[in-house]
Amino acid sequence: MPRPIPHLRWYIGGVLFLSTVINYVDRQTLSVLGPVLKTEFRWNNADFALVLISFRVAYALGQTASGRWLDRVGTRAGLTAAVLFYSMSSMLSSLATGLRGFVACRFLLGAGESANWPGATKAVAEWFPSRESGWAVALFDSGSSVGAALAPFIVLGVYRLTGSWRPVFIVTGILGFLWIPLFRAIYRSPEEHPRLSAAEREDILSNRASGRMAVADASSGAPLGYRTLLAMPQTWGILVGKALTDPVWFFITDWFAIFLVSRGFRLEDSVLAFWVPFLAADLGNFTGGGVSSALIARGWRVDAARKLVIVAGALGMLFLIPAVYTTSLRALAGYFAIATFSYAALSTMILNLPADLYPASSVGSVAGLGGTAAGIGTIAAHYLTGYVADRYSFEPLLIGASLIPLVGMAALLVLVRVPASSRGRP
Repeated sequence: MPRPIPHLRWYIGGVLFLSTVINYVDRQTLSVLGPVLKTEFRWNNADFALVLISFRVAYALGQTASGRWLDRVGTRAGLTAAVLFYSMSSMLSSLATGLRGFVACRFLLGAGESANWPGATKAVAEWFPSRESGWAVALFDSGSSVGAALAPFIVLGVYRLTGSWRPVFIVTGILGFLWIPLFRAIYRSPEEHPRLSAAEREDILSNRASGRMAVADASSGAPLGYRTLLAMPQTWGILVGKALTDPVWFFITDWFAIFLVSRGFRLEDSVLAFWVPFLAADLGNFTGGGVSSALIARGWRVDAARKLVIVAGALGMLFLIPAVYTTSLRALAGYFAIATFSYAALSTMILNLPADLYPASSVGSVAGLGGTAAGIGTIAAHYLTGYVADRYSFEPLLIGASLIPLVGMAALLVLVRVPASSRGRP
């Protein structure tokens, strides 16, 4: 019989982190190459927005479908198939010859990548006690900012080495193929994992985050129906919160390189400024998850700990407003860093909510619905960004991106209600 691996759940968390890093490197390849592709293919901002929207349409629709699918086929099989599919789709982009080709390739990439967040959220619900779920979500979600920070170095490095953008998509696509064997080797459910110690299994199964706060009927083991889920106010709190906060992050990740160029900065001279907001987001993930977990350990109710971070995060995103009025690259990067730090802390809390509120059999479904809501909001934001940036400037967009998350915060505070008897401690 194989020897148990101590603290196996954190190795699982580390593998989920790597998946998210690769996910973001693949998607950020296009964003970093945006100025190059716009010049070669003579795209305007509206054309570039169309390429981004094609990804978002598939990503939005795919999250609800993949969340339900993951609840049925399981995390191990589902994430394996998803990473295989989107890695192949990323490599296919190297063959694109114009706008239509990129639209088709990005649609396929979005469909494949849509499974990552429902799958990782479901894995946290399966593997982590509620006292640690904030840290676990922060760990895997921080991969988005790490991937976004690494992408400029990888993408521009390969581009300079080869003199062409086409090999870049092949190199970034290969990363997923390297991840799959590692994931397959380490991931099983806690109930059946041969390398999980008896003590850790008992801790996980007794104190899981899933369903502790609001949904008690998990006895059947089957996913709750969509009619049941959508009748719950907390579901709508998650949907509205995601729809009005995630578009700000995707605005920054997808448009930041083009925004910097529009402000007169050369992309080659702005790599550090490009990197700083994503490093700040990484710190925000762990700060948000760490603060909420520390408060829960001190006896705070789970929803109170989550909501405190949500409020602080929404207020911190207001720092995009002063970015409108600065001409200093250093100050610009600083304001964006505060905003992305705040967003990441807030996002970590929203990502925790499905594991807090629903049984493990339905976490993927709820996370997928939230991802679809975020995708719809992001599609609208991308269309608006292309239109406004071409006709006016990015400044009105930054002001709107600061203020709209306050509405999402209000929806989370009002609609996510938890019985007073629910406590973070097992």
